[in-house]
Amino acid sequence: MVSQILKGISHVRDGFRLIKLRGVKRYVAIPALINIILFTAAIWYGYIKFDSLLEQNLPDWLNWLEFLIWPIFFIAALVIVFFAFTLVANVIGAPFNGVLSEKIEEKLINEKQTSEENLETVQEIEHKNSYLTLLRGARLGLSNEFRKLFYIAIRAIPLLLLLLIPGINVFTPFIWFLFGAWLLAIEYLDYPMGNRDFTFKQQLTLIKQNRFLCLGMGIGLMVMTIIPVLNFFAMPVGVAAATALWTEHLKQHAPIFENK
Repeated sequence: MVSQILKGISHVRDGFRLIKLRGVKRYVAIPALINIILFTAAIWYGYIKFDSLLEQNLPDWLNWLEFLIWPIFFIAALVIVFFAFTLVANVIGAPFNGVLSEKIEEKLINEKQTSEENLETVQEIEHKNSYLTLLRGARLGLSNEFRKLFYIAIRAIPLLLLLLIPGINVFTPFIWFLFGAWLLAIEYLDYPMGNRDFTFKQQLTLIKQNRFLCLGMGIGLMVMTIIPVLNFFAMPVGVAAATALWTEHLKQHAPIFENK
């Protein structure tokens, strides 16, 4: 169990290497650039509005308070960016993540051209139109997202109730950390498996068969999301790590699900 969890965590480290590969960077840079522009614009807009609010409501004799208020404003802005960036990045990056996963899988298979089977797989992937991944992902992804929301809801509600039980509620932060790690594994493994038209039920079956391996990857990503600066890279690293996990481990257990 422990070795599987550690192996899963190691794929997060691999994710950092994979997002820097040639031909992959653009699918990381484009959503990241969109996010930076949006957050910069939002902070600038907030700055202008807040400055106007101070001018209208702060009496002249209290102008000295601006030296205290502005640092608080910028700290609040940083906190909002810290907590909201990953969520917004996932929403904006979702259309690119299927293609990102596809490109990374192609790179991984090219690195391991050790058999005729691998060579055939490379040729198959190279003949795909990456942009069709966007359409395919949109078609199946909507159904999978609703199923994921239902899956999360029926488990999150009982976990919330644990907060009300004395004695047990002291363990809820740890339980929620593991639950969050499990959900991140499900979220990011959806990209490589979604590229093969796996339904959410099929994905979940495969993930459960390799639960400790997948949970380890989720734990590594969960740690990333709570560390400032690193959380900005959680989404592309998560997609890359999940694709590496799929290519090297899960894929061999998946032939019964392949939709030809």
